[in-house]
Amino acid sequence: MRQSRLPTGGLNVLQAIRQKRAAIELTGRKLLDLSIGEPKGPALFSARHAASSAVMSGDEVMHAYQYNGSPAVPKFSEQFIAAHVKRPLSEKDVDYLPISGIKPILGLLPLSCGCATEKLTVATTTNPGYPIPADWCAMHPLVNHYALPLTIQNKFRFAKENIEPSTDLILLNYPHNPSGQVATEPWLRELCEYSGAHDIRLFNDAAYFALSHTKESTTLADVANDYPSLSWSEAFTAAKLIGNGTGWHVGAMVGSPDFIADIKEIKGKTDTGFVPPMAVGALEALQRDALGISQVKEIYHERLNLLVNLLSRCGMRSALKPAAGFFSLWEAPTEAFGERIESAEDFNFKMIDEVGVVGVHFPGFLRYAVCADITAMMSDLETAFLRADVKYR
Repeated sequence: MRQSRLPTGGLNVLQAIRQKRAAIELTGRKLLDLSIGEPKGPALFSARHAASSAVMSGDEVMHAYQYNGSPAVPKFSEQFIAAHVKRPLSEKDVDYLPISGIKPILGLLPLSCGCATEKLTVATTTNPGYPIPADWCAMHPLVNHYALPLTIQNKFRFAKENIEPSTDLILLNYPHNPSGQVATEPWLRELCEYSGAHDIRLFNDAAYFALSHTKESTTLADVANDYPSLSWSEAFTAAKLIGNGTGWHVGAMVGSPDFIADIKEIKGKTDTGFVPPMAVGALEALQRDALGISQVKEIYHERLNLLVNLLSRCGMRSALKPAAGFFSLWEAPTEAFGERIESAEDFNFKMIDEVGVVGVHFPGFLRYAVCADITAMMSDLETAFLRADVKYR
């Protein structure tokens, strides 16, 4: 029969919000959309200009499959990673892998740890958090997964004591979406030492590292090589780095040779590599347009400050000041519009239905992004939140 063969209720929170948003937009209602975690508009001119030249190249390699390497852009991964980390990496200690964005890689990581044939326990930073790692784990029949506790009290950085003894793989996401909190060097060192001693593989999705607003923000790659027994990898992407080019699915991974080799084997069976001209453009911006990248980061930083100050004046309670990215996280109020609020989801949908403010809800929290032009929305946002008259009991 022609019907869905998936279980009902399978949409994650991001899909559910997009679906509700689209339904309201069809009615012509104006929305104040703070849910979008996707920068709009074109990439930096420097990236587009370099990519356009590469597109027009007649070299066959620029238009061919790239598989697990990047023959069209030699040493792309090494250069891309070097522009992110604070300390040089020795090529004898690490290996590299170019990727077509981080999202599809997340599903390959449990497979790279053997979950096709053996049971695997995976810990994620998804409560609250970007749901895709947990979604992928749920689709692998032999994977048991759990979310590490992330709270205001622990600054959205779990403790080693929270790691279950049976854990084989930890999927990190720092800087963290949605809290905007970062991984610090002391915290990463403690985690690396523990994981190396307990044979736990570490992976970090560092998509927002280039948008760090504090010097405390540290990559896994900056500390992991100091722990020879640790199996680790980390991924970076151009999508948040080069302005608004979220469609530029190009990035790179670095890690211990054992883990990267396993990922290469699985990845080589699933895709044919990135689009070379996009890699040329991304590398050009990264290496020669520091000003452009800095200006993009500053735009988000200023917008975050504007939004945090505005919503705080309107009675909303910030979880923690965001230290990276373009997200702000807020505690769900217990009362709004003169009614009791049952959950963050309840509040989010009331805000959408009553005043058109769209956020993303997580248990106990609301995420509001600043990818839209916050300055142009300030007056309408203030009116909306003052009308909501939020309270915390």
